[in-house]
Amino acid sequence: MNEGRSPDTWSAVNGNGPWFSERGVWCEPIDALRSVHDSAQPLLLESADTGSPLGRYSFLMWDPIRTTRVPVATRDPLAELRTWLAAHRVSSEPALPPFQGGLAGLWSYDLGRSFESIPEPRWDEFGVPALCVGLYDTVMAWDHHQQRCWLVSQGLDESLVPSEQRARESLRRAALKTHTAPEPNATRDAMSPVPEESLHGQLESLAVAHPIAEAVKSVGVEVWSSFSRDGFLQAVAAGIEAIRAGDIFQVNLAHRLATRVVDSGPRLYERMRVRNAAPFAGYFDTGRETIISASPERLFKVRDSVVESRPIKGTTHRSWFPESDFAAAAELQASAKDRAENIMIVDLLRNDLSRVCQEDSMRVTQLCEVERFRYVQHLVSAIEGRLRPACDALDVVEAVFPGGSITGAPKIRAMELIAEIEPTARGAYCGSLGYIGFDGAADFSILIRTVTESRGWWTFPVGGGIVVGSSPEKEYQETWHKARGLLTALKP
Repeated sequence: MNEGRSPDTWSAVNGNGPWFSERGVWCEPIDALRSVHDSAQPLLLESADTGSPLGRYSFLMWDPIRTTRVPVATRDPLAELRTWLAAHRVSSEPALPPFQGGLAGLWSYDLGRSFESIPEPRWDEFGVPALCVGLYDTVMAWDHHQQRCWLVSQGLDESLVPSEQRARESLRRAALKTHTAPEPNATRDAMSPVPEESLHGQLESLAVAHPIAEAVKSVGVEVWSSFSRDGFLQAVAAGIEAIRAGDIFQVNLAHRLATRVVDSGPRLYERMRVRNAAPFAGYFDTGRETIISASPERLFKVRDSVVESRPIKGTTHRSWFPESDFAAAAELQASAKDRAENIMIVDLLRNDLSRVCQEDSMRVTQLCEVERFRYVQHLVSAIEGRLRPACDALDVVEAVFPGGSITGAPKIRAMELIAEIEPTARGAYCGSLGYIGFDGAADFSILIRTVTESRGWWTFPVGGGIVVGSSPEKEYQETWHKARGLLTALKP
């Protein structure tokens, strides 16, 4: 597509960047990822479900000019990031997709322990950091609705001083690296073949490992869980008991699934984006672990000082038969339990966002509407507000992290219960892949339907919200509905 469009380069914003070049020939994000997968910290934030109203933009970046890896429970973990953003403030080019360089990377669930006093999990075998974030100068950006893509550079190096000459050289190098999309068959062996030592996750390296017979039967893959089936039912029962005791209104509980690595991260991502397409898909190789996500959920977005959050609460299955599909959706929307669960999280997020938004600007723009994805249907709401003049996207991170839809309410007590009941650290799961641009724009997913590759293992927790009317058996089955898309992608 767009075969006749010739690349050109412009300088914007008073000659101080960003500089950009439009690709004359359309290139799919997965093809561009193949071209840069062996670079330092490649990060793809992809709207793999382009049919979704949220599936408009994708962004690929690599070779950050600065990086930081912040341990869990670090005091003031965002201080360095504030310094980086303060050094280069620039308006974005409105004709381009919204991210044109800035901070991007992994913001893990346990980042919340830097903001609140939450107990440590009993086991943390993989040591995923609170933050692994890069400062990216050059970005490849797609607008899927217009079928157009661009290369964008701020012209920065580690000094964070912009230069047009440097920008043009960065664009030239990026164009050379991504210009020729590899043929899928010819490059399959080049897509990061798995080192031999990475293929041997040792079972004894998992703190808790219960074999899951259902996984072998359904997809032929050996999978272990951090809970036995009975153990998870007991965990849900404990959550229900805490609610009945008046300790909490809702808690999100998950069991961590794990299987040995049998393929490269890029290949797994390639299968996931096809078999479980999602509007907030992502691939990030930190150099120590790889995050591979098919997330349907946005934690928050910031545009022109307006913040939006889109919590998911309430899940049912999909069917290949339209009548059954619509019947399941109608049952979900009529479910008093699921609606109550969703509305509780809406209230929680309104409270979180009120810490950084103007009080009279808060409003619910969507409440408990059914949205369909490949394997499940969800109830989704939307809340928005306008930032106070002194607040920015990093303040939003501190106010809402981790997202209330994957903790429970009240949030702090829910996180304490999660640490007490779940035996292992969540790591990337229920954290975010996201960006904050040099102009202040931001977009963060919630890392559900997500695989973390580390130390020879793929781990992929699945869970759900527990309320007083929950059935332990139904909650257990719901986790398998959510795992279905991941499990089908595991096997090459």
